Amino acid sequence: MKYITSLAASVFALAAVSVGAQDWRYTDGERPENWSQVGQDYGSCDAGAMQSPIDLGEANALGEVKLAADYGMTDGTLRLGQYKVQVDAPMGQGMISGDRLFNLIQVHFHTPSEHAINGERYPLTAHFVHATRDGTLGVLGVMFEEGDANEGLQTIIDAIPSGDGSSISIDMGSMVPDELEVWRYMGSLTTPPCSENVNWHVVEDTVEASAEQIAAMEAQLGMTARSIQPLNNRLLVAPED
Repeated sequence: MKYITSLAASVFALAAVSVGAQDWRYTDGERPENWSQVGQDYGSCDAGAMQSPIDLGEANALGEVKLAADYGMTDGTLRLGQYKVQVDAPMGQGMISGDRLFNLIQVHFHTPSEHAINGERYPLTAHFVHATRDGTLGVLGVMFEEGDANEGLQTIIDAIPSGDGSSISIDMGSMVPDELEVWRYMGSLTTPPCSENVNWHVVEDTVEASAEQIAAMEAQLGMTARSIQPLNNRLLVAPED
């Protein structure tokens, strides 16, 4: 239990959209953020060669990624702040990518989506942040498109007035498509310190959220999409048709 607690604490500190006093800001999602100029620990944000998000339309390989996930009802903690709507999750859910088990640590949101497909972004995305037992990070990205209301998202929206630290009972599985065909690449956290060697999986299928739900998340988050980063020489595997 001591190990799990310390692992969760370290991942929360790395992957949360904002932690404590915040000295960095988003631009418009297109102009460079230049985060290394505002934080001495943010050098990777501008100098790193494996940064996220990217345009998934630049895939240079096709393949089927072996991925399985187990998400369902859980009791979590709602975390709110500048640029942040996040649910911290207890151990017990997660995904298996290849032969590695990634335990779900938290899910947070961005408006619009950070990853693009041929230059186009969806209005909302969820990032399910995981870690292996040795602390390797893995993220499952899910895009939302306008349609029917989403049960899990509504649970979060309804809890926002209760404030940061509120307890929440949520069906994580309602925010994840049934089919998990994914784009797969090695990238980074999309917020400072922009740590690299993050195992990214972005799901091809979308889930739906109502126009009202999307508007509620936009009102809470504002513009929270980092500019698209260069792929450089990385392998980006797209789902096979």
